[in-house]
Amino acid sequence: MPSCPTTAALGILGAVCGLLAFLKDPSAQSSPALVGAVSGAAELMRHRGPDEPGTWADDTDDPGIVLGFNRLSIIDIAHSHQPLRWGPPEAPLRYVLVFNGEIYNYLELREALRTEHGAEFATDGDGEAIVAAYHHWGPAALSRLRGMFAFALWDTVTGELFCARDPFGIKPLYIATGPGGTAVGSEKKCLMAVADQLGIDTGLDERAVQHYTVLQYVPEPETLHRGVRRLESGSYLRMRPGQAPVVTRYFTPRFDAVPFRAASAPGSAGGVDQARYDEITAVLEDSVAKHMRADVTVGAFLSGGIDSTAIAALAMRHNPRLITFTTGFEREGFSEVDVAVASAEAIGARHVTKVVSQAEFVEALPAIVWYLDEPVADPALVPLYFIAREARKHVKVVLSGEGADELFGGYTIYREPLSLRAFDYLPRPVRRSLRRASAPLPEGMRGKSLLHRGSQTLEERYYGNARSFSDEHLRAVLRRFSPDWTHTDVTAALYRESDGWDPVARMQHIDLFTWLRGDILVKADKMTMANSLELRVPFLDPEVFAVASRLPLEQKITRATTKFALRRALEPVVPAHVLNRPKLGFPVPIRHWLRAGELLEWAYETVAASQTGDLIDAEAVRTMLDEHRTGVSDHSRRLWTVLIFMLWHAIFVEGSVTPRIEEPHYPVQL
Repeated sequence: MPSCPTTAALGILGAVCGLLAFLKDPSAQSSPALVGAVSGAAELMRHRGPDEPGTWADDTDDPGIVLGFNRLSIIDIAHSHQPLRWGPPEAPLRYVLVFNGEIYNYLELREALRTEHGAEFATDGDGEAIVAAYHHWGPAALSRLRGMFAFALWDTVTGELFCARDPFGIKPLYIATGPGGTAVGSEKKCLMAVADQLGIDTGLDERAVQHYTVLQYVPEPETLHRGVRRLESGSYLRMRPGQAPVVTRYFTPRFDAVPFRAASAPGSAGGVDQARYDEITAVLEDSVAKHMRADVTVGAFLSGGIDSTAIAALAMRHNPRLITFTTGFEREGFSEVDVAVASAEAIGARHVTKVVSQAEFVEALPAIVWYLDEPVADPALVPLYFIAREARKHVKVVLSGEGADELFGGYTIYREPLSLRAFDYLPRPVRRSLRRASAPLPEGMRGKSLLHRGSQTLEERYYGNARSFSDEHLRAVLRRFSPDWTHTDVTAALYRESDGWDPVARMQHIDLFTWLRGDILVKADKMTMANSLELRVPFLDPEVFAVASRLPLEQKITRATTKFALRRALEPVVPAHVLNRPKLGFPVPIRHWLRAGELLEWAYETVAASQTGDLIDAEAVRTMLDEHRTGVSDHSRRLWTVLIFMLWHAIFVEGSVTPRIEEPHYPVQL
């Protein structure tokens, strides 16, 4: 019998939240305690939705499926309750939905569903639009959603669980399957909390450990626990009790430059190029307008670069009282504060700054790693955590510029094919000879890196933005290093998909599936959700991608700049002082802090206390610390990668470190 003991009447979603669904295997023993177990596990991610918890089970005495939820209310606040019940007139309670995210074109979807199918809605939000779209269009509905989402939808008629994730992987969804059933959730720690009921393997995945050490993040669909995987971006799964999940990819991004017709951009002037720039500006304006839809205050992160400044400037057109936020550090030369302040003044926004000390940085690390679920060795997530905490005092939603670099060609390394073009004309035997010749040259010697990179194919040399551990360093640090576990495990299929594209497009394709969803979007989701703050990313919109994907190489990268077309398109939008600034983001002084002060002390203590001896050679790490501290070598990125793993291991495996997690105390509506 339907039961929803903590959830009120029907409602819409309009919320970035945390979800958990447990589908019991029919052969598993009856478990009346399952509802309580799911509710307790969902409580571990209360920070994702402190406004309202919810639980639904098909039978409280012997549940076959239980849905848990924590809500951060954003749209239609008074009526937005989850889990959501919706159905057509003949079966009004057919579907039960838990949904994490926002659908920005929900108004247009609802109107289309009314017009085409006579759909009826009890609320004014986006959740019912998802369910009605699925009911009438099936999985094809996913391609009509403009937004960020991860959801689980239970069909009480067919007995099928349908789960899906947005095209770019903005919102996470973990999966665990064992003899007891299958669970999906927004955070891995919740699945680990019901691991006994599932009967999953909770041992460490050593291949994923090596992938993390090389890439600085754990690539999808892996996690560091063997029994937990992730539903990949742009994919959905279907399953019934007792059956294995069947995963299908519904979206594969393609950077496929095609001839541009000026006539496709009405009202443009100045020929094909200007028409192209006008189209970029128009699609960004439309995306930002839809991302501003909310019943609460929306702010914006402002790092001082072109991407976040453009988003903030466009947002000002919809909210002249926009508040922007940035962060910096108590060290000269490691702050975007001055530029961000100048940008805020130029666009007329009110600005808030948070300066982080080294002591604050160190103190927050255990909690930050706990929120992450998986280690991510990107120091920039620490200032992101602090600026999210500061922003949450003022707003409930922020816009940010993630995704612009991957879509429009913004990373400096994308210029590498231009600098190495001469090597493309050399026969393969000659290039192999150059590689052998570069090997004995001392590290840091002028020309060694150029020879080494030029002698490799793109597939060999490029696996994303994180390139800190060579095989030599890996062998020294990892006790169970395997030459069979390489970056090609992650990139080989992606290079096959992009065969025939220009080299920059292929690098973008790699980054969309690796760095973007493994690092950028993980830290964006986890650090903002840790502070019960919703982050929206207008660049990662299907319509924006459709425009960016058609850009030819020369409109992305030149020898002088990156994101060429985007910069030209944004000339009327952003202040001149940021238009051609180099990319900095939120720079973090770990290279300096790992040579003196609290962070260095913490590093030595972490290595000394770590129980990772079967995986990590602590003596090799101490040697790296000594060499870095004395200035012999710069090991900061490698050290940070290992130290974050050791801290993660201490929290989630050893249990020797207990983070101090503050209970969120934010008002329901701002």
